[in-house]
Amino acid sequence: MFALFLLKNIVYIAVVNSFKIRYNKITERVIEMKKAIPLGIMDYEKLIKDDYYAVDKTLMIKDFLKRKSSVTLITRPRRFGKTLNMSMLANFFDITKDSKEIFKDTKIMKTNYADQINQYPTIFITFAGAKNSLQEIVSWIKRGILKEYQRYKFILNDLDEFDKPVYEAIKKELINFDNNQLNDITDSLSFLMEQLEKYYQKKVMLFIDEYDTPFIEGHVGGFYNEIKGGLAGLLHNALKLSSSLQYAMLTGIQRVAKESIFSDLNNLIVCTVMDKRYDQYFGFTETETETLLKYYDLRLNDEVREMYDGYHMGEVEIYNPWSIINYADNKELIPYWVNTSSNIMIKKVMEKSEVNFKEGYETLIRQGYLDTQIMMETSFYEQSQTESLWGLFVNAGYLTIEQMIRKNRYRIRIPNEEVQQEFMSLTAYYLQVSESILDDLFYAVETKDKKLFENSYKNILMTLPSYYDLKDENSYHMMVLGMSAWLTSEYEIISNQEAGLGRCDIILKAKKALPSYVIEFKYTKDKKEIEKESEEAVKQIIEKEYAKKLKGEIVYIGLAHCGKEVEVKWIEK
Repeated sequence: MFALFLLKNIVYIAVVNSFKIRYNKITERVIEMKKAIPLGIMDYEKLIKDDYYAVDKTLMIKDFLKRKSSVTLITRPRRFGKTLNMSMLANFFDITKDSKEIFKDTKIMKTNYADQINQYPTIFITFAGAKNSLQEIVSWIKRGILKEYQRYKFILNDLDEFDKPVYEAIKKELINFDNNQLNDITDSLSFLMEQLEKYYQKKVMLFIDEYDTPFIEGHVGGFYNEIKGGLAGLLHNALKLSSSLQYAMLTGIQRVAKESIFSDLNNLIVCTVMDKRYDQYFGFTETETETLLKYYDLRLNDEVREMYDGYHMGEVEIYNPWSIINYADNKELIPYWVNTSSNIMIKKVMEKSEVNFKEGYETLIRQGYLDTQIMMETSFYEQSQTESLWGLFVNAGYLTIEQMIRKNRYRIRIPNEEVQQEFMSLTAYYLQVSESILDDLFYAVETKDKKLFENSYKNILMTLPSYYDLKDENSYHMMVLGMSAWLTSEYEIISNQEAGLGRCDIILKAKKALPSYVIEFKYTKDKKEIEKESEEAVKQIIEKEYAKKLKGEIVYIGLAHCGKEVEVKWIEK
């Protein structure tokens, strides 16, 4: 009897497993087992074969073939699916593979382009890991190219007497990891492309993911000139000079090395985040997001939208895919993208920004948006001007374009609450103030802790760099306004707007069940007058009725300054 019972259960388990379901003995019902969440999966073949949840972006292949552009450059922020899409393209076209099974039932296989599967010699290289030191970057690039040479080694065994010496010279330099130069391998991609065309009698598909990472790392690390020439030559020879190229696609954050790589390139298209071409393929659309969350028993509600939505790609509203899949996995509405995307590049260029950028940055923080000129197709470190810096903010995903005002002038804004929290870090860096002190200051605001507010504000003044320009009432006003980026989720920041019978310096109008604040600044060159000035500040708030339209708990704060000395007058209404 026991043996029969055991056999029945074994059979039952086998049947259940074959249909990927499980039986809940408590509720006595069959529950579908969910597909695994594809956290960190960047290989399309692994995504499908290992049965991860997949969003079908395969119609991108149709668009790519239909456009017939020799070279396409797509710029998108980090973690927006660039590597996975490039892997998808490479798997579809690669003549050495049989990819019909992994593309079975996908959208591309229902089009007239389905017969193009596995029809081209294909090279796929990612520079995503080309980071840190010059040696590590050069080594990563060489290893990526070597990997492709190894994949196609069977076509390199019987080279003729003219090609063999070239191959041997290239191979020697590719395996020379002690040489921190790329100048000796500038022909390595174009040579492999030539040999592939000879062998297959077909031109080559070339995919280079995160092509600009070495350029960015070189700029941040101070060795841009050392990396630029060799890498530009490598790309230039493959993309422009090679007659073996069918089509190429590159992805990155921005367009770099404009003159040496892309000049005179026939049929080049550059698709920035403003471009309609390919706008739906990087990141999740509203429908894709809603479907994914529903599959994992979550809802796409206003809270999710406020945290992860807000990006405009061409004409499509896009959600950050990295954040959405992390939310589906963790089920906590917290920032995810900001923990993975380094802001070193942004901070580096902010150091070199012009005066009008600083004014624009403070306006952005104050009102949540900025109307300004933007240059999207040139990197900041090639043209170090405010327009290209704002372009970098947009390309890198820190800002999004809300609307075009007129040619080259746009309204930009912080896309969502997740990125808003990253601006806290940027603002602390901008002011050169400790993030922990700022956090204490605004925790004091939220909790109405007068002592903590006073101590934190005094610490900020004492730790500000000596060169920070605190020379009048307005300078303190602008400093606090900049720091108020930390509060935009909880407060509407109102500055120098009419309130009551005058114009108040700063009003923090609570959006939630928190106290509102009215802040007035005073400045004096006489330390003996500082206490009197703080009292005058609060008196002005009361007499001018600045708090007239505020409801609930209200705190009046008078801040009187003399250099780095401050007197805080705090009155709760």
